[in-house]
Amino acid sequence: MSVVLVTGASSGIGAAVAIAFAEAGWEVMAAGRDEARLDEVADAADRIVTWSGELEESADCDELVTDTLDEFGRLDCLVNSAGILVRGDVTETDDDDWRDVLGINLDVPFYLSRAALPHLVETAGSIVNVASYWGCRAGRRTVAYSVSKAGLIMLTRTMARDHAADGVRVNAVSPGNVDTPMLASGAEDAGEDLDEYLEKAANDSPSGRISTPEDVAGLVIFLAGDAAAHVNGAVVPVDGGLTA
Repeated sequence: MSVVLVTGASSGIGAAVAIAFAEAGWEVMAAGRDEARLDEVADAADRIVTWSGELEESADCDELVTDTLDEFGRLDCLVNSAGILVRGDVTETDDDDWRDVLGINLDVPFYLSRAALPHLVETAGSIVNVASYWGCRAGRRTVAYSVSKAGLIMLTRTMARDHAADGVRVNAVSPGNVDTPMLASGAEDAGEDLDEYLEKAANDSPSGRISTPEDVAGLVIFLAGDAAAHVNGAVVPVDGGLTA
């Protein structure tokens, strides 16, 4: 039995990741804020247990890891997928927005990784972080989000170096534009028509389309599996060649 803990699992990439792991035969702890949507995710596949609540403090993250261990008795993979996007440049981003974005996108993966690592050492497990191409190539009016994802990429690389000798691998996926509620919300916040935004995003990609959550989920499962046993500290794009 292999067990994965997935955050941000109530929608978008996190939901697709949770379902994909379950369909691949993993036991899944799907964590998120929206209990009703988590129930829909659990209904989509067997082997999914849900956990709803906030992850703003380190104690919340410790509790989630403990609850996962109480439920399954082990942990083989942590997928940090929860994230939020607030549009704005430095002058438009207030203290609360800055802290909210850095808190969810960077603090929570740090807290969860810290809590999970001793248990991942026992299983020679792995961590997969969901970063963003905006962590490598700044997006316009995304200062908090871009900084948080750049920090998550460096967290990935430093943990990979620090814990390789413990048998734990840490990698990240770096999606481009993905057809998720966050993308739609980002278009709205930017004052753009959603259909026009999606068409432009598709035209910007060499593949001629934007990514689906399932595109990202497939890569996450690969990085968590035995086929990627010697992949560590990698930040792998899944963007149809957008950043090429």
